Amino acid sequence: MAQKKTHDSQPLRPRALLASVQLPGVSDAEHEASLAELARLVHTLGMDVVETITQKRASPAAGSVVGDGKLREIARWTGGSGVVTANKPVVRTKAGVHAEVEPDEETTIDPEADEAGEGIDSAGDEKPESERVKFVVFDNDLTPTQLRNLEGALGVEVLDRTGVIVEIFYRHAKTPAARAQVEIARLTYLAPRIRVTGAGERQGGGIGAKGVGETAHELESRRIRDKIAALRREIETINKDQALRRSRRREQAKVALVGYTNAGKSSLMRALTKSEVLVADKLFATLDTTVRVMYPETKPRVLISDTVGFIKKLPHDLVASFRSTLDEALDASLLLFIVDASDPAFRSQLETTRKVLAEIGADDSDSLLVLNKVDKLQPVEIAALKREFKDPVFLSTRDKSSVAALHATIQAWFERGMVESEIFVPYSKSAAAAEVHATMRVLTESHEDEGTRFQVRSFPQDVERLRKTFDLA
Repeated sequence: MAQKKTHDSQPLRPRALLASVQLPGVSDAEHEASLAELARLVHTLGMDVVETITQKRASPAAGSVVGDGKLREIARWTGGSGVVTANKPVVRTKAGVHAEVEPDEETTIDPEADEAGEGIDSAGDEKPESERVKFVVFDNDLTPTQLRNLEGALGVEVLDRTGVIVEIFYRHAKTPAARAQVEIARLTYLAPRIRVTGAGERQGGGIGAKGVGETAHELESRRIRDKIAALRREIETINKDQALRRSRRREQAKVALVGYTNAGKSSLMRALTKSEVLVADKLFATLDTTVRVMYPETKPRVLISDTVGFIKKLPHDLVASFRSTLDEALDASLLLFIVDASDPAFRSQLETTRKVLAEIGADDSDSLLVLNKVDKLQPVEIAALKREFKDPVFLSTRDKSSVAALHATIQAWFERGMVESEIFVPYSKSAAAAEVHATMRVLTESHEDEGTRFQVRSFPQDVERLRKTFDLA
């Protein structure tokens, strides 16, 4: 169905409502930050958030996450009944099929006392059609039963945080590797939620339709398992090719940019390499690893790789499926932790990044902390950060001088292990002379009767490899 358009021919974005249960141990600040992040995720997905409804509870209601009164309050915005019934609604899933869920838990009356007035239907009149929402997005993860109950009670599509993230990844993946990795995570998420119409009807089994066959639900589940297995085989092939390319770069100086989504990694990548890298003010704009040469080029040259951004509550399957992408961080000599210093939550975002890297074993690499977007800070705030962190790099990608200073810092970091050496290359081995110029910093160069004598600054292993390859004295 085509979207309605406004007078300026721009399509209207679907309206969405955010819902969340604040559990014990979660502070008001943490809860608000999580909802603000969810709002940005939903906006990235193409919706406009028009209302947020929250509730404090000791635990989520078993069947509907929120209590009965809150459910009716949300239903005001959707036009639904606001009542969980025993009927199993048929809902169109993201996989494009109609579905029915086998319950994983019983729907029971919520025994927990809700907020004051929760048991009283004081939600008021329902919203007119023009003000209603088409989506309700929960900041909590939903079980298949909760999802079924909520969609039945609200009459609109319901998503949880994981579903939103998986869908964003699915839309933004571009390369074959990223698309395959995201599809595995997407199918893994959808598998227990698939609700095929007529799930209880069995297909005929065997020749002549004799015997007990599979239900449509079982057939769909098997199709998903087969698809995941095929995608894993595809990724194995892609990973072999990527590993070969990485092995060829392993001896080179390499920096990986890591950090929370939208921290400014792609902007920094563009500034450091002068390359056309996608820069967008949206979450997960970059899902595919990009490797470019640092510019102006150094000798030896330094490779910069941009990696997928991290986020709190990142689904485990996405972390696992993106391991090959994050392996760029494992191969890097130096990690640059990029944080948006203007974001009050950047400390917890930094901790999230470190935890995810620890999961793939990349937490013991040498690193530098880059406090980005300092142009948005006041001098007193910068002074406080200098006292709080040890030797951070202050940066604004809009300030060419600070980018140049980071460039120099990276170059100096790699030069710590370099030594000065003398190399004599006979004129008959001109390829060796070209390799010297390509991989080493030439301090002096003098031409003698039988060849060229170089005084270079380089890594000892590079000098040794050059001598072995070209059989130099």
